[in-house]
This record gives sequence, structure tokens and C-alpha cells, in this order.
Amino acid sequence: MEKEINAGYVITDRLAVGNAEFVIGQSDTAPAKFVTWKCRKGEKDYFWGHYLGDRLTALEDLCNRALDEIHHLKLLQQDQENEVKPERPVKKRCEPER
Repeated sequence: MEKEINAGYVITDRLAVGNAEFVIGQSDTAPAKFVTWKCRKGEKDYFWGHYLGDRLTALEDLCNRALDEIHHLKLLQQDQENEVKPERPVKKRCEPER
């Protein structure tokens, strides 16, 4: 597998959640040795970088970002399930008059 590099950082880890992916990049020469980015699944357009000094903190950030995305998707799912659906008119049974 060929190394993937973005902005001088080698992508070392990837975690997909829904249509999003979160990655860790590592550089031996940058002031911040690690970065986590978000991108759309299947694309290489990385954004919202969090620059970090050590691998454990980067792993923690990667996991927290993925969990935030999971919570967001669960809220969207709950909202969709709770949407007000148009009610069907209730058919009244005809009862004979007394």
C-alpha cells in the first residue's frame, strides 16, 4: 500500500463514521508532530485540523472526533424518527341512532 501524504504529514490511521472519515497524520519535521483531520469518506480533501504534540493525544482526539460524529448522527436519526407524520383521518364507525 502506498503512503498517503497530506501537507507534509503521513496518514497513519483512519476511522470512518457515516459519510465522514477522521485521520491522523504524522510528521518528523513539523513543529506539531501529529494532526487529526476530518474529510468526506472516499475523498482526500482534509479540513479542520487539530495539531498535537504526541501520538496518544492524537489518538484520543481521533476517537473523540469520531464519537462526536456518532452522537451527531444518532441525534439526526432520532429527529427523523420523531418527525411529525401527517395523521390519517380516523374513520368513525357508524352506529345506529337510539
